[in-house]
Amino acid sequence: MRESASERMRIVVCATCAPDKGGEGGETFLRTLREAIDRDGLGDAVDLASADCMGACAEPVSLALQGEGRASYLFSGVSPMEDVADILATCREYLAAPGGWIVDARPCGRLRLCLKGRIPALPRD
Repeated sequence: MRESASERMRIVVCATCAPDKGGEGGETFLRTLREAIDRDGLGDAVDLASADCMGACAEPVSLALQGEGRASYLFSGVSPMEDVADILATCREYLAAPGGWIVDARPCGRLRLCLKGRIPALPRD
């Protein structure tokens, strides 16, 4: 059975700042994340995408978490190859949190220190 939209999320990776991490970003980062997500059993709940620029150029690599009816998060200074486990932990917390609003970010590991913004979900009509 497929999850509803509110039980799904998307990770968006900045493709523009990826080369600043020695080629570890972009497609390689997305492939590494997809493999890790699938191994972790999150494949049915997590989609991946890339964006040309997410405006966090001073601290590459940036990524965002978003989901319908959920808060959105922007992270920068993410290490594509070293932070994968913390990204997965954050995805689990995000999916479990009502409205995606993570109250205690300690389980997110180092990724919580990379947080640049948390935006509440749009209210439903």
